[in-house]
Amino acid sequence: MPFQPASRVSTFGTTIFAEMTQLAIQHNAINLSQGFPDFDGPEGVKAAAIAAITDGKNQYAISNGQPDLRKAIAAHAKRFYNQEANPDTEITVVSGATEGLFSSIMGIMNPGDEAIIIEPFYDGYAPDVIMAGGVPRYVPLRPSTSGDASTSLRSAQHASPSAQGAEWLLDPDELTRAFNNKTKLIIVNTPHNPTGKVFSRNELQLIADLCLKWNVIAISDEVYEHILFDDTKHIRLAQLDGMSERTITISSHGKSFSFTGWKIGWCIAPPDLTTAIRRAHQFVTFASGTPFQHAAVKALSLDDEYYAALIGDYQTKRDYLASALSNAGLDVSIPKGTYFIMAGFKRLGFDDDVTFCRHLTKEIGVAAIPPSAFYSDEHKALGKTHARFAFCKKMETLEKAAERLRKLSVSSKQ
Repeated sequence: MPFQPASRVSTFGTTIFAEMTQLAIQHNAINLSQGFPDFDGPEGVKAAAIAAITDGKNQYAISNGQPDLRKAIAAHAKRFYNQEANPDTEITVVSGATEGLFSSIMGIMNPGDEAIIIEPFYDGYAPDVIMAGGVPRYVPLRPSTSGDASTSLRSAQHASPSAQGAEWLLDPDELTRAFNNKTKLIIVNTPHNPTGKVFSRNELQLIADLCLKWNVIAISDEVYEHILFDDTKHIRLAQLDGMSERTITISSHGKSFSFTGWKIGWCIAPPDLTTAIRRAHQFVTFASGTPFQHAAVKALSLDDEYYAALIGDYQTKRDYLASALSNAGLDVSIPKGTYFIMAGFKRLGFDDDVTFCRHLTKEIGVAAIPPSAFYSDEHKALGKTHARFAFCKKMETLEKAAERLRKLSVSSKQ
């Protein structure tokens, strides 16, 4: 008789990312599902990694992160947000934001503690809480038809003026009701995957006020902090009044510099929370890749022109894919950040995101993610009306996808 998984993981299935990528490979589909670029980041950063390997920087790094990288992370926080962070006591280098989330949650949650998770959510949040013995409490962003969304779409190159997108709204009353004496933490993701929402100062202030009222820790997942459009500004939750001493800010080298496989991330937190993170981190991975840490120092020192070019390139690709999806008959929500687009497919005659994404992959040859995977069972119906498409691809990849999506438009009219 085979052994069974431990109860803490027994309800976990294969991630939707792995499932859809495998389906894309099986059907030779263009993979717009998983959020990784099909191109490399800056050549100078690659050269820095190669140089570090050649120079013999290949043994275990310091568990908390190489000193030069922690100093570079502190300088980055000061440069972009005027945020002060002590490299020795407030910054920990981790193996990607995913490990940073896990080590943070394992380091601060006790069994029975509650964690508020805003839906739709990155699919690691809830399993991390469950493995720590915590109890997730879900508060959904609700899609609402917005004139602003359709106006943004009309501004996109070649976009259809008839398209209607959704704006993703947080209900203040629902969020307020989720806080109680058992609440230990809230996880906030801005810019937000998968909706592309960037939380406003008013929304973040509401979260901050509730955290202060209930003495709650905030984990702020900000891996898309530099991928922002339409002059949208990113605000760090940690910089709101009273939040610096109760916020763990998590970010990553992978998204901003297009090296997702290097798995270099970091946590910025006050000393007491940093201690908790490090006590978990040392037994999760101990340390992250040494040569890649040295290369990340180079990446974080890139000039303002790099970040401007990053935004310009992604905004062009966002607008191109938005147009292609709209022309194929989908209702496109224009993201203010990240490299994802949420698109509704009701007009094409589908009423289930998994069915639609499987059809899209097998019959059209384009893979997307069904976002119901990012919702709890309680609110899963909210995710069944859209599909998530990634535009972190070469333009030629997006052009091939657009050509295939034309078949969807034709087939939907038959």
